[in-house]
Amino acid sequence: MDDIKNKLNHAVQILKNSSRNVAFTGAGISVESGILPFRGKDGLWNKIDPVFLDINYFHMYPEKSWKLIKDIFYDYFVKAKPNAAHYALAEMEKKGTLQAIITQNIDNLHQLAGSQNVFEFHGNSRELVCEKCLTKYKAHEVDLEVLPPRCPGCGTVLKPDFVFFGEPIPEPANSNSFTEITKADVFILIGTTGEIMPASIIPHEAKRNGKFVIEVNTVPSSYSHTITDIFLQGQATEILTRLNSLLTDNAHL
Repeated sequence: MDDIKNKLNHAVQILKNSSRNVAFTGAGISVESGILPFRGKDGLWNKIDPVFLDINYFHMYPEKSWKLIKDIFYDYFVKAKPNAAHYALAEMEKKGTLQAIITQNIDNLHQLAGSQNVFEFHGNSRELVCEKCLTKYKAHEVDLEVLPPRCPGCGTVLKPDFVFFGEPIPEPANSNSFTEITKADVFILIGTTGEIMPASIIPHEAKRNGKFVIEVNTVPSSYSHTITDIFLQGQATEILTRLNSLLTDNAHL
């Protein structure tokens, strides 16, 4: 217990003395909101063939792909609510101790918690896009009872505005995220394993550029013994709530 207290106090001092702090979040931060991660022993890919999110498969079999997309992202994910970790990051941003969030998640929970400066590296599930005319629609305004949904303007099948396998990372999220490698002083890695390319490059490049790395994870990741300076082991809700409290009242544990 003393070890985590000392590490938290060290992290607080680092964050307070930094001019720009950035959070880098993965699926682990949303697990406590009821969203299963994609990878790992309880991950979605152990239950469902990920081919349905391959862009070529989607173009060839849009109805089959959309049936699973609707079940997972619009019948299941949509019920999730932000947890204490999301709210802690939003409060840190309001108080000026966090300047941006780079998220690999597509669940919109950071924004629902109140975070403003969020770079969605893999896009988002709240909008659908027409790949032909590029018109975007709010997902909750589109009838998903008839699949696949089609663009009201040109009739083309609509696609969720998140990255499928075989697609590039969207702009400006891609550029904004990599720009933080030079702008930020501290990176807080939260709930990410470091297995997903090209997102996993960002923390490594940040470290190569001399940035300080704080990691919050329930178990060690590929970052823990390579680039992490302070490893805060535990649930994101507990660790970030305590970190935010310390940053607020300037007290020791």
